[in-house]
Amino acid sequence: MQLCYDGDQGLTLTLTENYHLLILDWMLPHKSGLEICQSLRSHPNQSIATTPVLFLTAKDTLDDRVMGLDAGADDYLIKPFELRELLARVRALLRRLSVNIEPKNQVNSGKLQVADLEIQIENQIAYRNGRLIKLSEKEVKLLEFFSLHINQLVTQEQIFEYLWSDEAPSSNVVAAMIKLLRRKIEKENEPTLIHTVYGKGYYLSEL
Repeated sequence: MQLCYDGDQGLTLTLTENYHLLILDWMLPHKSGLEICQSLRSHPNQSIATTPVLFLTAKDTLDDRVMGLDAGADDYLIKPFELRELLARVRALLRRLSVNIEPKNQVNSGKLQVADLEIQIENQIAYRNGRLIKLSEKEVKLLEFFSLHINQLVTQEQIFEYLWSDEAPSSNVVAAMIKLLRRKIEKENEPTLIHTVYGKGYYLSEL
């Protein structure tokens, strides 16, 4: 683990060292965490450009969260927070990294795991807390798409393109599908997995 208290130095380190995960404070002197994240995501070296980023910030408005996700952050934790939540989010991001290293193995296994939800792609079923969930083909594809962009905001247009290609479904079909999918995978007292950023899109969270 390496600490840095200056944005310029932080960016230099991220471009010269090999890190499994970056935890960035939004408000840093000289260069903000947001600027560092944007620089990483536009870097030609893919190992640098895809480094998982977790934002720590006191900025808690919806617009701030959208701005952070749009800049390329993989997750967003608002101050004040408990250490155990930070550690849980770090573990979740590192699990993502291990999956992304060998994506073919994930596809060939025919299974996806998101938090406590296990999805069997070929069988079109899922399990959560021992509960069997039957899924349609489109619902499986939607969960597959979300899992490829875990904790990242995706727009309705991106979902259209992935699920329907050159077809032209009605404008509210994505919202309706997500509403139905939530009813299936999120029962009372279970943590929310699919989140809505109103006017922007949706994201799937591991926490």
